[in-house]
Amino acid sequence: MTNPAIHPNDTAAMRHAMVVSQLRTSGVSDARVVAAMGEVPRERFVPDAHGGFAYRDATISLGNGRHLNTPLATARLINEAQVRSGDKVLLIGSATGYAAAVLARLAREVVALESDAAMVATARDALAGIANVALIEGPLAEGWAAGAPYDAIVVDGAVERFPDALAQQVRPAGRIATGLIDRGVTRLAVGERTTGGFGLDDFVDLECAVLPGFEEPRGFTF
Repeated sequence: MTNPAIHPNDTAAMRHAMVVSQLRTSGVSDARVVAAMGEVPRERFVPDAHGGFAYRDATISLGNGRHLNTPLATARLINEAQVRSGDKVLLIGSATGYAAAVLARLAREVVALESDAAMVATARDALAGIANVALIEGPLAEGWAAGAPYDAIVVDGAVERFPDALAQQVRPAGRIATGLIDRGVTRLAVGERTTGGFGLDDFVDLECAVLPGFEEPRGFTF
């Protein structure tokens, strides 16, 4: 998704401003994450109508009730996942492929899961030529057990609950980074799988795109 009306020099300047004003001042401490987000052209993963807003610190509508996560939320989640160059990472909610493109610069292999068929097709075009990303279409909450175990799981959005079955797909001592929805507030959390299970600790309240398929069961009401 490249808008010809926006000059490449303009997008490069906006990308640099995002790195300086959003990432470096807001707890994104891994230099590899900062560098990757300074290199990946986010406008390629944004609908043409919103190309001028690609680097703003806000979610971007992708249609069908879905949004591209904010640059800062994506950066903070990847930063806390502590992805290493030899890692295999499961990305939940890949949407149009932006987070997958960033992770591809950090990890050995990225399995990018998305439930929306149209977004998978868009991401496939945007990620063309990136050999270490495998795009999978399927329900987000189920993960992709066929590729497990993973060294890290990154959920690029906020969910009401994190299923135990999904946590089992990361190796013991593997990291999980996700957004959570708590009483209408979105916050980011990180945790580690142990032999006894896993837990998530909030680390910041932050605007975050909401992902479908993770809703808490609703009790019966009259």
